[in-house]
Amino acid sequence: MGTLNLLGLAKRVNARFLLTSTKEVYGDPLQHPQSETYWGNVNPIGVRTARIARIFNTYGPRTCLDDGRVVSNFVSQALRKEPLTVYGDGKQTRSFHYVSDLVEGLMLLMEGDHVGPFNLGNPAEFTMLELAQLGCFQVVQETIDPEAKIEYRPNTEDDPHKRKPDISRAKDLLGWQRTVSLPDGLPLMVTDFLQRIFGDNKITLGS
Repeated sequence: MGTLNLLGLAKRVNARFLLTSTKEVYGDPLQHPQSETYWGNVNPIGVRTARIARIFNTYGPRTCLDDGRVVSNFVSQALRKEPLTVYGDGKQTRSFHYVSDLVEGLMLLMEGDHVGPFNLGNPAEFTMLELAQLGCFQVVQETIDPEAKIEYRPNTEDDPHKRKPDISRAKDLLGWQRTVSLPDGLPLMVTDFLQRIFGDNKITLGS
């Protein structure tokens, strides 16, 4: 939060910003000496770790309207009658789980005896094209805009190609798994976005 506040200040006063990092990002290096392009050799699950949850793509009410993630992007764009943006060839994969599932997993982790790390996410995997063209996107078309179109744009730099959590550890040790499907959770997010974008104006889904 301190870094975020200082970045905001630097933006307001048009100042330069310097961030000091640490050699610890290299961990126990396999490259010697270490150059700035070396990704490091860090053990994130060793004895120096704490109670950790690794959160995969989460959606639901109160999501930031323009946070840059695909579900909130699609919903915001559809509500505003804008084309839905797909970056690159659309073959990148993501998994999406509803916020209440995430909260339940975090509570189980916090109240339990295991420190983690634990993957908290939905093991169902979709490419961006599948999300935009097939079953899940049909929910967007049925509840928001049946005339929604897709617009392709160049992919962003360093965009991960695949994301799919293995939640076996969370299932076995926490007794946790996702319960809300995307077709069930998306309309709840849409209702929240409608209220925040259009306020008290009466908007009919699909109109």
